[in-house]
Amino acid sequence: MSHPSNAFDANNAQIHVEHDRKRRQFVIRLNGSHDRAVLLYEYVGKKTVDLQHTEVPDAYRGRGIAKHLAKAAMDFVVEEDLKAHLTCWYIQKYVKENPQPQYFEHIYQ
Repeated sequence: MSHPSNAFDANNAQIHVEHDRKRRQFVIRLNGSHDRAVLLYEYVGKKTVDLQHTEVPDAYRGRGIAKHLAKAAMDFVVEEDLKAHLTCWYIQKYVKENPQPQYFEHIYQ
């Protein structure tokens, strides 16, 4: 019997990012819902967020999961017309690799 986490492939699976506004986090449930990948943020001003930290369980690393969290967070920043501090190194990397003009308008450089 194959172990479910080995069968998980971010490119084939439907990745669904949930935005939990109350807890200020983006969540992807993995493997049913036992495991979760999360991106945490805080409001540091009325229209300013700090994208603080992205966490993917070890077993799921290297499968492009964090990319979905980063995209959801940046889309949120753009849609809500917020300014973002990119404290999280992964989001800094994501923005460098996906240099959308609308991202740069919303980032504190």
